[in-house]
Amino acid sequence: MSSITATKVLGAFGTGALALGLLGASACGRGAGSGALSVVNKHPAHASLRAFRSEGELSRYLKHLRDSEARRNRDQDGSGPMGYPQPGAAPPAAAAAQAESAAPAQEKSASADSAGGEESVTNTQHAGVDEGGIVKVHGKHLVVLRRGRLFSIEIGNGELTPISAVDAFGPDINPGGTWYDEMLLSDSTVVVIGYSYERGGTEVGLFDINKNGKLSYRSTYHLRSNDYYSSRNYASRLIGDKLIFYSPLYLSLHDDNVFDSFPAMRKWHRGAKSSEFRRIAAAQQVYRPATPLRSPNGLALHTVTVCDLGSRDMGCRATSVMGPAGRVFYVSPSSVYVWVSEYASSAEGGARSHVYRLPLDGSSPSALRVGGAPVDQFSFLEGNDGYLNVLVRSESRGEGMWGSEIAEGEVALMRVPLRSFGSGGDAAPRSAYTRLPKPDGYTFQNRFVGDHLLYGTGSGWGDPETNKRGALYAVRYANGAVNQVPLAHGVDRIEALGAHAVAVGTDGKNLHFTPVRLASRPSAARSYVRANASQGELRSHGFFYKPQSNDSGMLGLPISEPGRPGYEHLFHDSASVLYLRNDALRFTELGTLGARPEAAKDDGCKASCVDWYGNARPLFLQNRVFALLGYEIVEGKFRAGRIRESRRVNFAPTGPQIAR
Repeated sequence: MSSITATKVLGAFGTGALALGLLGASACGRGAGSGALSVVNKHPAHASLRAFRSEGELSRYLKHLRDSEARRNRDQDGSGPMGYPQPGAAPPAAAAAQAESAAPAQEKSASADSAGGEESVTNTQHAGVDEGGIVKVHGKHLVVLRRGRLFSIEIGNGELTPISAVDAFGPDINPGGTWYDEMLLSDSTVVVIGYSYERGGTEVGLFDINKNGKLSYRSTYHLRSNDYYSSRNYASRLIGDKLIFYSPLYLSLHDDNVFDSFPAMRKWHRGAKSSEFRRIAAAQQVYRPATPLRSPNGLALHTVTVCDLGSRDMGCRATSVMGPAGRVFYVSPSSVYVWVSEYASSAEGGARSHVYRLPLDGSSPSALRVGGAPVDQFSFLEGNDGYLNVLVRSESRGEGMWGSEIAEGEVALMRVPLRSFGSGGDAAPRSAYTRLPKPDGYTFQNRFVGDHLLYGTGSGWGDPETNKRGALYAVRYANGAVNQVPLAHGVDRIEALGAHAVAVGTDGKNLHFTPVRLASRPSAARSYVRANASQGELRSHGFFYKPQSNDSGMLGLPISEPGRPGYEHLFHDSASVLYLRNDALRFTELGTLGARPEAAKDDGCKASCVDWYGNARPLFLQNRVFALLGYEIVEGKFRAGRIRESRRVNFAPTGPQIAR
């Protein structure tokens, strides 16, 4: 992975059609062990997976896989050994070309409550499950992760003042070949999650922030993994003081020591060696199918790591599921789910898929054989009624890199009771799947809101689609009732507005915000249309809704000039953040807070110089309204029902930053 074009390329997945056996998947079970994770499982499975009993048993199993692979390769007239393409991805080709010039030295391409009681500025999927982002709140301070550095800005007592700035890496770390992607806050600990090609895995940096907002470096840990990047998902979650993150480890069965690919951790220090990694998933925390394991596109250890942030020295424990390379990762308040799938053609008889459930209360993982694959994390909902609901497509590559953007095929809703999860030998019955209408178009969006599953297609990372007729499908997931909601635009974003929803998309020139009433028969209310505009931010965190009552509130979204392809948010900042008021699903414009690109400074960026996780956010905090726009924070005040800029601060570094 020596260049961006080599590491984030859609071609890594191939273009062949997938047949994942949507209704009635082919069999593949799970084998044996003890629980490894440790936060509430109200519906324990009636049986669980069993792990390997010893290192010797695990070694023998891996040798069996290697020998079986060698026999298959001989039978295929000398075709190369089974192996998953090097992880990576690039955005669509035009973006990759720009990324190459934007960061030639880099190797990686392209409203909810908070978990800890702080007022939230992160648009999370579940209340109480915080997600890694680029801006968080610590008391009277904002903390921002931006282009390889951490910044704190005081906002308490009406202030808007930069306080502190530090590198997002240790003083003895060369950040070359490393991407610092996500940040979380637990009490006075700031956690930066990154991926280092130079040091071989996930990099976790710990920083302290005091009551005055001063940031200081504490320590760095490395966890062996391949690149976790997803164009939609976030690798990290925080529940209480438990840091939870997903990472894939692609198995190379022909290595001299395959255990060198297993989950391991080391504390960084100057001169740290690879030999200092220590395994954090013993054989008893590795789970496998009960039936023969085979994937023509390679195998992976899908690893969920839980780290305790309650002490200054971070302790971590990993649980790994062995299976095919395709994956989607989802975290509910009670469990972690990993859906693994093969990439297969119909000539191969359909792909094998499993969904694994790893409870956060420490009980043993369980599994279910399933068909198809989800599009992204928003395809899941673990409901309060004891059921797991998942939208699946017959030709989904999972969410790795740009996989979510190219899902295709038939659509179905799988609904299974949590008690049906067990040892992995049982399959979800045909009756668990409800076929759904397949929408026209390509880039697929989906979201569970209230009692409904909503889905549709839009332009995504590509050029804006000029088709002015679109549709949103609303499914009452408990009984499968489907309603089609006609729209005058595509669907590029689906968000919750309390008990209802909003669909955001383009008609090729204008940006539409359509409220969707989720009643017994869902319907669209009158759209707000922002003429000559496009989304300035595709990440889910780019949107935020601040409720003010059961049926009113404010929403914000970064916007940019018309006709801008979606991928350009990686290289060009948003023009402004647009704010709308919602009154019983009637939208009125409050105004915009805009960027001043002429004030941009050379920040001497040394790491994370492409904004893969975005750079603009609407912020509603302490009864104030802000816009984060690159290195600027703009505050707005309301006058005569409109938002006007009252002040701004630029917290950019004042000169080139030298990486030590």
